[in-house]
Amino acid sequence: MKGLFISGSGTDVGKTFIAQHLVNLLTQSKIVSVRKPVESDCQVVNGDLVTKDAFKLLKASNVDDDIDIVCPHKFHHCSSAESASKVGNIELSLDQLIDACVSDSFVVVEGAGGLLSPMAKDTLNIDLAKSLALPLIIVVKDELGAINQALLTIKVARQYQLEIACVVLNQFEPNTLENASAIRHYGGCNVAIYNSSLIAEFNQILGKILRLS
Repeated sequence: MKGLFISGSGTDVGKTFIAQHLVNLLTQSKIVSVRKPVESDCQVVNGDLVTKDAFKLLKASNVDDDIDIVCPHKFHHCSSAESASKVGNIELSLDQLIDACVSDSFVVVEGAGGLLSPMAKDTLNIDLAKSLALPLIIVVKDELGAINQALLTIKVARQYQLEIACVVLNQFEPNTLENASAIRHYGGCNVAIYNSSLIAEFNQILGKILRLS
């Protein structure tokens, strides 16, 4: 299976937003399916659980999958995926999450939280990433503290022998911080800065990193 695994350094770093942008970029040259194997904090609409992040990913892809294929495990409780499943009296396993990510086309998989966030019974996000063996895109909010957050995530990813395709610094507000150069130096990996006013430049850098034509 070919694809990418999207993770973040924490919550509210814009992981789904960057994943959407990445999927839009990838669909210019290939067929791209998306997977969000488990999502918590889903809304209840007419008695059904409705996703937010998975639906956004599906809209960006060019594969007409059913939302239940994109995200088969949905929970209402706002917490880690493992905790939310327990509240729903459901015990998720790593094997179920792996099965939920299977795709015949290039697939972009978005995790649930950071790499060390609990995802299922005795399973962290990084366990799923390791099982899928997909290169990582690590999303970090570009702010004070971003260097530490990025390097910690990079370190644990390498402990699990995961390939890091790129760290994306998501710049919510323009700044003069030198996080990118520090992460490149100390982390030894590719870094791209997302800035809404420099989208073309970001696409070019990310496309080169991912070897997109």
